[in-house]
Amino acid sequence: MTFTQLEIFSVLARIGSFSRAASALGVTQSAVSHALKQLEADLGVCLFSRGPTSVELTEVGAKLLQRANDILQQKEALHQEACYEQGIARGTLGIASFGASSSLHLLPHLLACYRQTHPEVEVQIDEGVDSEVAQWLLERRVELGFVILPDDRFDCLPLAQDELVAVLPAEHHLAVCARVSASDFHDLPFIRTAAGSGPHVDRFLAAAGAVPRTLFRFEQLSSMLGFVAQGVAVTIAGRLALPEPPEGVIYRSLEPCRPREIALAALNFERLSPAAQAFLRIARKMHREK
Repeated sequence: MTFTQLEIFSVLARIGSFSRAASALGVTQSAVSHALKQLEADLGVCLFSRGPTSVELTEVGAKLLQRANDILQQKEALHQEACYEQGIARGTLGIASFGASSSLHLLPHLLACYRQTHPEVEVQIDEGVDSEVAQWLLERRVELGFVILPDDRFDCLPLAQDELVAVLPAEHHLAVCARVSASDFHDLPFIRTAAGSGPHVDRFLAAAGAVPRTLFRFEQLSSMLGFVAQGVAVTIAGRLALPEPPEGVIYRSLEPCRPREIALAALNFERLSPAAQAFLRIARKMHREK
């Protein structure tokens, strides 16, 4: 078993295609296939089920992927420790973000401060919905990620307060309300999102037994705002994820208030690589200065 085989295993699990994994790694497809066969032979298990155009992790493959990524993270930490002893901060840092709330409101300032002191560390950002960020942390695909509290699976550093708000056409009858209740959404034309706030919105509506008429499902905020501005439907979204209200759109607080606390998370703050520890220190400093 080699580090190269484990890296190929990890990349193939993330991408789900031999050809795309080979392209990402800069090797031939046959090299990816050969390395995987050797790894499966060494371990005595089948890591993937093969389809015509893609591959999926087997049950045992999903379990072993966490171990493989943990080994690769520790290998990266080992190299970083060695460089640090020579007075050089180098390496790669993987961070997961769940969209505009963290990607636009938290990451830019953190990264700007980080790059001033650690210019030779390559920061790689993966963006997904809340559940994907949590899964990537659990799989050790990334060292750090932004999560919504509470989440007892991780060590967490709270960084920002957010809240869900009603997103309404400016001429809508609810626009005159200072706050909008869940029951107000009952039977209204509604836009649902597959983004991270979706489950929080569903719980807010379900608590009051409100059932809006879902006419659209979008992942992009720009699409949602465009349809709201046309007066076609209403929706609910995280305030930090939203830009200043475009023409024809207004935001209103919810009743009861639906706060969300955003935190920087890791499986274990004590086991972070030097690059990740440095990022955490900057985040802690930013949190103290708020």
